[in-house]
Amino acid sequence: MIINGIEKLSLVDYDGVAACVLFTGGCNFVCPFCHNSPLVYNKNLPIIDNEEIFDFLIKRKNVLSGVVITGGEPTLHADLPEFIKKIKSIGYKVKLDTNGTNPKMLSYLIGQKLIDYVATDIKNSIEKYALTAGVIDIDLEPVEESVKILMRGQIEYEFRTTLIKELHEFCDIEKIAEWLNGSRKYVLQKFTERETCIEQGYHEVEKNTAESYQKYLSKYISQVMLRGY
Repeated sequence: MIINGIEKLSLVDYDGVAACVLFTGGCNFVCPFCHNSPLVYNKNLPIIDNEEIFDFLIKRKNVLSGVVITGGEPTLHADLPEFIKKIKSIGYKVKLDTNGTNPKMLSYLIGQKLIDYVATDIKNSIEKYALTAGVIDIDLEPVEESVKILMRGQIEYEFRTTLIKELHEFCDIEKIAEWLNGSRKYVLQKFTERETCIEQGYHEVEKNTAESYQKYLSKYISQVMLRGY
């Protein structure tokens, strides 16, 4: 498994769990506001030896209890299941961050009990998905299938949207509410501009606006949270 980055301790990437975060390179989306552009384009990135990762996880068992696998898009890697099996054998919980474009992989990981929690990005309303994901000829059927898989309730999950002032309006929130109606948990994330964003010039949605979105969505979704505000 090609791992291009590691954060050895995070208290914010897996709610309630002290976790190590592993970053995979490559992504099939090019979201213009994404702050992980080096991982998206996957050019000249260091590769961390897997055995070093496993040795680290064994040594840190008294401090860490979870591993977050993020990207890029982790489900692009065919050897992801075998990699997770080794992590699980050490005794860790595993959280997967995904854009939902590989429902077959997602279903397999859930069925084999290789993951404990899934965070799936909902980029925008369906009508504005291509614009927000940076992909012109986007096929949303896989994303919609991933949403259905998670809403069956076989695993703990959250849907999440990074709010961008230039991309998200109240009408989009209304459409997302209809789409995710009946889901367990939805997180509205604050955007922070960084030098590593794919494009510059995007802005955060103000807190009072985010709170109004939260209030509206709560009519449709069990738990709606703000993150980063």
